[in-house]
Amino acid sequence: MNILITGCAGFIGFSLAQKLLSNKKHKVIGIDSIDNYYSVKLKKDRLNILHSQKNFKFYRFNLKNKKKTNEVFKKNKIDCVYHLAAQAGVRFSFEKPEKYLNDNIYGFYNILENSKNYKVKKFFFASSSSVYGDTKKLPVRENYALDEKNLYSLTKSFNEKLGKIYSQKYNMNICGLRFFTIYGEWGRPDMFMMKYINSSINKNLFTLYNFGNHKRDFTYIKDVVFLLEKLLFKKLKNKFCSINISSSNPYKLSKIMNEINLYFKKPKIIKQERDIADVLNTHGSNIKLKKIIGEYRYTNIKIGIKNLCEWYKKYYKLKI
Repeated sequence: MNILITGCAGFIGFSLAQKLLSNKKHKVIGIDSIDNYYSVKLKKDRLNILHSQKNFKFYRFNLKNKKKTNEVFKKNKIDCVYHLAAQAGVRFSFEKPEKYLNDNIYGFYNILENSKNYKVKKFFFASSSSVYGDTKKLPVRENYALDEKNLYSLTKSFNEKLGKIYSQKYNMNICGLRFFTIYGEWGRPDMFMMKYINSSINKNLFTLYNFGNHKRDFTYIKDVVFLLEKLLFKKLKNKFCSINISSSNPYKLSKIMNEINLYFKKPKIIKQERDIADVLNTHGSNIKLKKIIGEYRYTNIKIGIKNLCEWYKKYYKLKI
């Protein structure tokens, strides 16, 4: 099967590509712009691992480039798409709103349009738990009303609506993946766990918003890629759907910090009030996902954090 993964140098895209490439029956075609929102070295190191596989082919460009996007589809017979490329970051969306419109909406449109024209069999794309906003009834289910609180989540819900329109009009199989906080090896440096570890190593102040009272539904990366591969081979009930990708087991940030403190020295912390862009608590129901793929035992948070911390020490060659 020929599988296109956009954002293949990113955290989820790289991890999924690794998983799929282990099956030599698959060919993975990757696209990534390798922008400098976070460490370019980390992205290139991920890519070097993917390049070691003969069934991997890579293109570097931004998806708003309509001509180059079309060329990838024209040169490769794409069976399935995992569209995971996007400009990430909730707070950054207030600083660079135009980048979110270009990358998250126009880039999505280009991939979707080509998937339609070249008759891709299945189209998965990254949505986000942030589309729910501060829904008070938890855990959130896929049929709940959306309540976007920032431009990032607004671009994600727009993509879901556009995907639904394409699915209905052009008879496409499209699935929006509402990711809840993903963590683990090769993670993004701008996300909570990695930021906390980086503050410890670099002896920087760590800013803890809402005094650490946020709760997040943390989902381990190896669970995520297992579930995404499972979905590839499942027949979905509807032509269009949105699915929560979550462990459905939220933890307070202070508990996560205590676990990381077992492996790294506690950094100096400055506590601040809640940022208006932040959702207070996330907790996703995974009942719908279980109905599709069957029962699944998620990785214990302590094991996931241990794996992350051990990888961090190895990758950055730390002797602690």
